[in-house]
Amino acid sequence: MPTDLTLRGVRVNNLKNIDVTIPRDKLVVFTGLSGSGKSSLAFDTIYAEGHRRFVESLSSYARMFLGQLDKPDLDSIEGLSPAISIDQKTTSKNPRSTVGTVTEIYDYLRLLYARVGIPHCPVCGKEIRQQSIDQIIDRIMTLPEGTRFMVLAPVVRAEKGRHEKVFESARKSGYVRVRVDGSMWDLSETITLDKNKKHTVEVVVDRLVMRPDLQSRLADSVETALGLTDGNVIIATVPRESEGEGEELTFSQKYACEEHGISFTELEPRMFSFNNPAGACPHCAGLGVLRRISREKVLPDDSLSLRDGAIAVNGFKSLEEESWNGPLFEAVGKRFGFTMDMPVCEFPEEARRVLFEVSGD
Repeated sequence: MPTDLTLRGVRVNNLKNIDVTIPRDKLVVFTGLSGSGKSSLAFDTIYAEGHRRFVESLSSYARMFLGQLDKPDLDSIEGLSPAISIDQKTTSKNPRSTVGTVTEIYDYLRLLYARVGIPHCPVCGKEIRQQSIDQIIDRIMTLPEGTRFMVLAPVVRAEKGRHEKVFESARKSGYVRVRVDGSMWDLSETITLDKNKKHTVEVVVDRLVMRPDLQSRLADSVETALGLTDGNVIIATVPRESEGEGEELTFSQKYACEEHGISFTELEPRMFSFNNPAGACPHCAGLGVLRRISREKVLPDDSLSLRDGAIAVNGFKSLEEESWNGPLFEAVGKRFGFTMDMPVCEFPEEARRVLFEVSGD
């Protein structure tokens, strides 16, 4: 593999028979006066020749659908790799726009990962394999006796549309309820969804209470749900008022970790997209940035007291007793061990936490 990109005798636009050697695997920047030939070298020579060679390697049928660039005027070029070009006028401040999305390389990477990727359990790291119906039922039967739960068939996963045909099909099949974006709906109601937003629709196949003799009915319900969704089923527990929040178990006939009960659906390109809810980070929603309060900016000088203006945002120059917030902060201070005249640096750790995050009471 050559270590340099070497061009000899380049005669494109303002370039007059120049020779240049550019190191590979480096970030190289062309600078110079307007009209000195920067774009001619980068776009009209290097990129044009790389694109031309790529197109020539394709069949004559494929070349019919691709634009052909003219061969640049130069003596020779060596060490050239397939090249991509990004128009300098199409830059965007949108954090979702990256080099990968602008050049559409990201689409091919997502497809590659979805087709050749091998899922592994995030807990133990073992390769995840297909799960049988018997294994799914055995796992569900381990729920504590008396547990109330629903057997859900996820027929739509994060897809735009009103999904009217999905509701109509479920209604005709005899189902009574669906869960849409986490909320329960009766199919006898009129369900109107925003067609421009992505929705998740799950048909309620059965509602059960765990008992030792439940296996036969559970098997029928699970098989029905798997048939509706091409091998996927969700078990959602329904806690009583004193039991807190319920949990959800996702099962797939395709991929599951038997040891930890973790299941995945078949790998899809959208799972590797930060622009899709199925693949986006749940914390930053795929933006790559988290908004957090900076304590240093809120309290730039913790040697000051609250009365002297330690809080430097929202117009808090001072917290007098006559102000709206003064009595509130004073009441909180009595409970958590600080006063309006105490320097913030002397606050107990619990008091500093409450000051930023509130107590929750």
